[in-house]
Amino acid sequence: MSVKIYLNPRCSKCRLTMDLLAQNGVEPVVVEYLETPPSAAELGEVFAKLGKPPQQMIRFKEAIAQELGLSADDDRTDDEWCQLISENPALLERPIVVSGDRAVVGRPPENVLDLLP
Repeated sequence: MSVKIYLNPRCSKCRLTMDLLAQNGVEPVVVEYLETPPSAAELGEVFAKLGKPPQQMIRFKEAIAQELGLSADDDRTDDEWCQLISENPALLERPIVVSGDRAVVGRPPENVLDLLP
């Protein structure tokens, strides 16, 4: 089973999610999205697997969101939201775990158990 996790290693939920995956014998491909931001196209694919629109995956309380004057009610297309997140990866909710055609947000970390066989 191929599993990918988008994480920030300083985030406690990300670390807990990694621990939970390890306890279940899963060694995911790790994407430290602050160091290697996913492209807008990649984000679009991830959000489709999550079944959520991009604006639901933005951390609006982050300083960069405030600086950019972002609101969930902003009139943007999904592609525009994805491009915005790609250019400002600190906006991305985390951790996101992807397996095949499904994905979950590890908040709480136990959500990842839904992806495991």
